[in-house]
Amino acid sequence: MPYPDPAARTVPTRARSRAAAVLATAFFCLFGAAACGSTNHTDHTGSAAPAAARGGTLVVGATGTLPNPDTILGGAGYEGTSLVSFQIYEGLTRYDLLTHTDRPAPVTSALASSWTVAPDGVTWTFTLRKGVTFQDGTPFDADAVVFNLDRYFKKGSRYYSAALGAAAQEYGGDIASYRKVDADHVVLVTKAANGHFTDDLTHLLIASPTAVAKYGDTGFSQHPVGTGPFAFASESGNQEIDLVANTTYWRGAPKLDRLVVKSLPDAAARTAALRSGDVNLIDYPNPDDIAALTAAGAKVDTNSYDHIWYWILDRSKAPWNNLKVRQAANYAVNRAAIADDLLHGTAAPAYQAAPKGTLAYDPAGNVYSYDPAKAKQLLAEAGYPHGFSSTVTVPTAGSGNLLPVPIAEAIQRDLAVVGITVKIRTTDWSSLLGAEAKGQVALGSDALAQSTTLFQSESLLPLFLGSNSPFWTGHYSDPAVDRLFAAASSSLDQGTRKTDYTQALDRVTQDAPWLFVVNDRDPRALSPKVHGFVQPQSWFLDLTGVWVQK
Repeated sequence: MPYPDPAARTVPTRARSRAAAVLATAFFCLFGAAACGSTNHTDHTGSAAPAAARGGTLVVGATGTLPNPDTILGGAGYEGTSLVSFQIYEGLTRYDLLTHTDRPAPVTSALASSWTVAPDGVTWTFTLRKGVTFQDGTPFDADAVVFNLDRYFKKGSRYYSAALGAAAQEYGGDIASYRKVDADHVVLVTKAANGHFTDDLTHLLIASPTAVAKYGDTGFSQHPVGTGPFAFASESGNQEIDLVANTTYWRGAPKLDRLVVKSLPDAAARTAALRSGDVNLIDYPNPDDIAALTAAGAKVDTNSYDHIWYWILDRSKAPWNNLKVRQAANYAVNRAAIADDLLHGTAAPAYQAAPKGTLAYDPAGNVYSYDPAKAKQLLAEAGYPHGFSSTVTVPTAGSGNLLPVPIAEAIQRDLAVVGITVKIRTTDWSSLLGAEAKGQVALGSDALAQSTTLFQSESLLPLFLGSNSPFWTGHYSDPAVDRLFAAASSSLDQGTRKTDYTQALDRVTQDAPWLFVVNDRDPRALSPKVHGFVQPQSWFLDLTGVWVQK
C-alpha cells in the first residue's frame, strides 16, 4: 500500500562518508540488480507486480529477546507481540493495520464478526465469526472463547495458571463475568463502562483448546496453536522462532511461505545480518547506517506512532521530589540534537507527555524547549545553584528502545552543562522490566530509562501514570489525572475520551514526573526483495500481504 504522503517516509541523512560509500558497495554486491531498481517486481510502496507475486521467507531481525509464545505471556515487550504473538493468535478484535497509514490504527473485527453494548454500558454481546478453525483443525466457537477466558481468569480451572492470570489482568482485569449464549455468541460483562474494551480484547488472545489440553500449560508454549495467519513450526534456543503460512486462515492465506524471527539485540549485528542476507528485514537499523543502506537499495520505512522514550524520575527522593528540579532537567535536554544528529530523523523531539501519534496529543502542549539558562535558573530557585548528582538505569537494548545508551549519554552531557551529574548504570531489557513489574528499579537507581506506548492499549495508562500502580512509576500520583483517566475510560465516545486524555497528559507534562526525550518513528530496513510491506501508525504489523522475491 502506498503512503498517503511519500515525504512522510523520508529519513534525513548526512552526506555520506567514505565508510558509508564502502558499505553501500557491499550492499550493492549483496542486493545485485534489485538494488538498482530493476523492473518486473513490485516494491512495498505499491508499484506494479507480477500476477503470481507471492511466496518466499521473510526473516526478521528483532531488537530484543523472543517472547514466550503462549498467548499473552510474552515477556519481550510489544515487539514480541507484534512479530510472534499477533501472527500466531487473534482475539475477538484486532487492529486494522493496512487500511490507513496516516492515522492511528483502529480496532476492527476478528474472531468476533460484530458486537453490541447494552444500555447498561457494561454488557457486551459478541457474534462469533463462523467457519474459522484453529491451525490444528479445531473449530472455533463459543466454547473455545470460554475455555480461554477460564484459562485467564477462573482460578481453580484445570488450565488456569497464575502467570497467565497476571498477564491477562493488564487487559482483562475489567471483566466481571462471561458466558456462552450459544455456539455463535458470548456475553462479556465489565465491572464498569469501558470505552476501550474492544481495544483491550485485541490482546486477550485465543488458543486452541485441543492443543492446550494435549500439551498442558508447560508443553503448550512449545506447541502453540491459534487462528492467526502463521502457524508455529519450531523454536531454537530462544534465538529464533520459525512460523509457516496458515493456508486455511479465514482472511485468506498470507502471501509468504514462512516467517522467521531472530533475536538480534545488537544494532550492528542486525545491519550485518541484512548485509549478508541472513535476514531481509530489521527492526530499528542503526541510524548511522541508514544513508548507506538506502544508497545501496535497501528500503527504510518510518512512521509516527504511539511511542515515547523517557526517564522516569523518582519523586520520592530529593531532589527529584522538587517540581522545579524536574522541570529544570527537561529544559536542559537538547531533544532536537538527539533526534536529528544522533538518531538522524528516525525519531522526533518529545516536548510533552503525549506522543504525536495519539489521540491525546495537544498541538499547543509543547512545553520544554531547549533552554539551559532557564534550567539553571530553576535549579537555583529550587535550592540547587550548584547542581546535584543522580543515577539512572538504562537498558542496553530491547523493544522500542532505539539507541538507549548513546541517548542516555547525550542526556548525561546536556544535564552536566547545568550542573546535574548523572551516573549511567546499564542492564538488559528483561531484567529492567522484571524489576519494574515488581515496583522496583533495576540496580536501585534514582531514575529509569525506557520506551513506552501509552495508547496502544488504553488500559495500560493507569499502570504508567496512575496512583497505586503495581509497576514502578517513580511514585507519581495525581488524583486529578486519576479522575480524568477514569472518566475517559468509562466513555464510549472517542471525542470525550480525547478531551479527558489530553487534559490528563497536559497535567503530566506540567508536573514533569518524566524526562521527556523523543518519539520513535519506528524505522525498519528491508531488502529490496521484500514487497507488500505496510508501515502503519502502530507498533504492530500485518504481514499477510508481504512476499519475498526469490
